[in-house]
Amino acid sequence: MSSTTSPLKNSATAAAISTSSSEVSLPAAMANSHPPHPNLKQVPPHHRPLASVSNGADFDTSNSSEVRRYLRTYGLTPPNTESYEIQAKRCLSQLALKAAPIEKYLYLSNLRNNNVHLFYRLVMDHMKDLTPLIYTPVVGEACLKWSEIYQQPEGLYISYADRGNIASVLQNWPQPKVEITVVTDGSRILGLGDLGINGMGIPVGKLALYTGCAGIHPDHTLPLTLDLGTNNKSLWGDPLYMGSRRAKVTPEEEQEFLDELMTALSEKWPGIVIQFEDFKNPFPALARYRDTFTCFNDDIQGTGSVVLAGVINAVKRTGIPVKDQRAVFMGAGSAGVGVARQIVEFFIKEGLTEDEARRCFWLVDTKGLVTNDRGDQLADHKVYFSRDDNDGKQIKTLSEVVEYVKPTILMGLSTIGGIFDEHILTRMGEMNELPIIFPLSNPSSKSECTFEEAMRHTGGRALFASGSPFPTLEYNGKSYCPGQGNNMYVFPGIGLGAILSKAVNITQEMIYASAVSLSTSLTPEEVKLGWLYPDINRIRDVSVIVARGVIRMAQEQGLDRELMLRDLSDAELDRYIESRMYNPKAQKGLVEHELSAMSPKTNGVGHHL
Repeated sequence: MSSTTSPLKNSATAAAISTSSSEVSLPAAMANSHPPHPNLKQVPPHHRPLASVSNGADFDTSNSSEVRRYLRTYGLTPPNTESYEIQAKRCLSQLALKAAPIEKYLYLSNLRNNNVHLFYRLVMDHMKDLTPLIYTPVVGEACLKWSEIYQQPEGLYISYADRGNIASVLQNWPQPKVEITVVTDGSRILGLGDLGINGMGIPVGKLALYTGCAGIHPDHTLPLTLDLGTNNKSLWGDPLYMGSRRAKVTPEEEQEFLDELMTALSEKWPGIVIQFEDFKNPFPALARYRDTFTCFNDDIQGTGSVVLAGVINAVKRTGIPVKDQRAVFMGAGSAGVGVARQIVEFFIKEGLTEDEARRCFWLVDTKGLVTNDRGDQLADHKVYFSRDDNDGKQIKTLSEVVEYVKPTILMGLSTIGGIFDEHILTRMGEMNELPIIFPLSNPSSKSECTFEEAMRHTGGRALFASGSPFPTLEYNGKSYCPGQGNNMYVFPGIGLGAILSKAVNITQEMIYASAVSLSTSLTPEEVKLGWLYPDINRIRDVSVIVARGVIRMAQEQGLDRELMLRDLSDAELDRYIESRMYNPKAQKGLVEHELSAMSPKTNGVGHHL
């Protein structure tokens, strides 16, 4: 269940696990109110790795006898040298024998841990079919059952008891080079709530997509889960739960812990890209670290980017100018506000003032329309979109808000499954020739409506995108393909672009550039079909386009440290990006080339037996 071979497997480093359960007080520098300062000058000059061979054992049955001897795996696999086609046939047959999605997830996880290159070849060749099993929606079930299905080390766990000693814990990670980490505290996993350390499935799955979609080498990724306690008391009483049984630390304690973590990560791996994921309150960490470290939050920025790309294309389809667009958001949490802010930026670039753009949005939470005079204390992130033009009227239900606003855009980030009911969808169809309907909550059970419901209740006219996948629909003699506003369209390219440009920070302008790049990545045929997003099977091509947009914006802002990329044309930059992407189909050839280069010394490689 890791994006690379099991990190502690076949590694002498595994024997050197240090214990750090004793509480150590933080250095005085950690206790101040300012974010830590990484040493940005320590980033090494650009070097391309000589080979991309995984550090873990390579048990690929397509390896020749000579390669197996060289890798010291001769005799550890059956003797026949197989083609990839035979390997794939066996894997897909075994996968088909698994009845439940979680069983398929576990099979693929074990394949990734034991034959990483074969796993990623399968992913590349069957992207649309396998990504739902690797990440959403099945990863949600995996997280719910993580302590129950645990089989082997999966990434790195750092607990609150390790404070003052985080740098030592990082030393136990067996891979010497890390380019990107996904870090979570498990406090808000998808739409499932506080799952504590069971949330490790998210960094593991996310980094598998970084590799499969953007070619970041699996050995250069770090799944990281912070055990800062949990307020989910059902986990305290679960004998199988593998995290600490204590309440979640205070925000002040978490900030001190994160200060130490961010410094330790950047000192061990200068220039590392840090992606925050599934924190209950993601805003403080993003605000504190975004100008100091190369980091971003996918829940806020990645979700906002991918949805914005779909909105850009959908607004073009409707022909309605942005000044006349009215967007109702069901869900006013961090993801909802993050998405809305991204779209505000688009509206501003289309000619509106910031205030005009902001007033195109109506946010709805569990208490109804978010207004200044509702009588409750609004969370800080909701204030920006709070309405002051409701004339004292408090509107309690989504249905009433739809009638009040008459929206052209209906967004769902509420995790309330089915809240876009038949009446609301029908009204959207009656009020708009091409209603924009985006139920974005994950997993599928939390989606505000299904693709079929949206299409049937709008007469097949909805411009639709969801967070989870839905099947193609046959309706009124036509076949409709649903759009999926999946973050995997953007976050792999954002990470890749930041890595290759050696960006000092990941700015909002770079996030916006990723959305614009995604919106332009459709082929003429996909545009003709009315799609809002490109074919997911082209995701590696899309990631190149997104990475290029991120790199160009980093250059424009003077935040890039790989200066030689500035002289490349877009076509040359695309070729460079492609050349730097891990390609599992090329790994066998790399080993054979390495062996061939050593042939004068290894003609008699029998001594490796």
